Amino acid sequence: MTIPFDAHCWAEIDLDALARNFRLIREKAAPAAVCAVVKADAYGHGDVMVARTLGAAGAAWFAVSSLAEARHLRRGGVEQPILILGMTRPECAGTLAAERITQAVYSPEYARALSRAAEKAGVKVAAHLKIDTGMGRIGFGACRDFEGAVSDLLECRSLPGLSVTGAFQHFSVADSLAEDDRRYTAEQYALFLRVVERLEAAGPLEMVHCSNSAGLTAHPDWSRGMVRAGVILYGQDPSAEVTFPGLTPVMSLKTVVSQVKDLAPGDSVGYGRTYMAGRALRAATVCCGYADGYSRCLSNLGTASLHGKPASVIGRVSMDQIVLDASNLPEVSAGDVATLLGPAPADSFARAASLAGTISYELLCAVARRVPRVYLRGGEVVKVLDYLDEE
Repeated sequence: MTIPFDAHCWAEIDLDALARNFRLIREKAAPAAVCAVVKADAYGHGDVMVARTLGAAGAAWFAVSSLAEARHLRRGGVEQPILILGMTRPECAGTLAAERITQAVYSPEYARALSRAAEKAGVKVAAHLKIDTGMGRIGFGACRDFEGAVSDLLECRSLPGLSVTGAFQHFSVADSLAEDDRRYTAEQYALFLRVVERLEAAGPLEMVHCSNSAGLTAHPDWSRGMVRAGVILYGQDPSAEVTFPGLTPVMSLKTVVSQVKDLAPGDSVGYGRTYMAGRALRAATVCCGYADGYSRCLSNLGTASLHGKPASVIGRVSMDQIVLDASNLPEVSAGDVATLLGPAPADSFARAASLAGTISYELLCAVARRVPRVYLRGGEVVKVLDYLDEE
């Protein structure tokens, strides 16, 4: 199947790789269910297409960050349960109930406000209680005041506008193998179990989940009833230390050569003249820049792939253009495809993130909306998602 699109700068999304990654995750998590985390437009991969693929593969739940993201999945035909991990304004209680969306409840004040709004709307909102075991963000603070947190959590279960169906927490350093971090993660897990034990003494919970991608990778025996798989779905390891064997990266960032020119010794490239040719070389300019999601921090550092050979980024990454050293590629010409992030010899997202001083999560999410997502199955294009073409 061939679908035309403007081959300028695009992200190829391998749906077969996505499905394979999911199967590996489900095997490791078994018998726990898998909640696929598709917030931030499925880490830049396109939430609806990713959710449909993972739903067909057996994802039991989906997790997002906001009501807008949850509603976008529902409009896209996603029927599985959806959990909002962040805040939703209590006034939206009616929408949460109507759309069958489960809301994270993270404080007694928020629980009461959501309950009042639900009663006013004549509905009950499904809720999972968020327990802060040491992440320090949102959640009932079980670290500092265990008994107080348990008391607040039990109160939430009795609020008339809420239907509490689950409880969860989030590991903060499960992606580290340092001794102190491993100890901290174990302490988080033990504290979570203590809280859940107290909650279930007052009545069973339908769903208990504590592991993110790093938690599942490092501690599959802690999966409980469900795991929340995020970055590993997309073929990226939680960290350089905690790696999930067998994953296949799902996204490649590609572009085309717009011009090839010869540079003489002493010629400069790009803003700031940060690269000066020390020899005669061939330079290939490509149609991508930091506005597309290729980090400016990769200036003079990144490596792309042209005709299956490495081509170094020279000069600063501009908003819309990058220059590559194509001296070892006499065959390169305008219109040729370059892979900026993806399979070797291009930088992987993980290597590029290391060079840029960040994490692969950020580079995936940074791929801009002006970059079409081109979905592949069996190596063939099955769909093109171009956000700029949306009405």
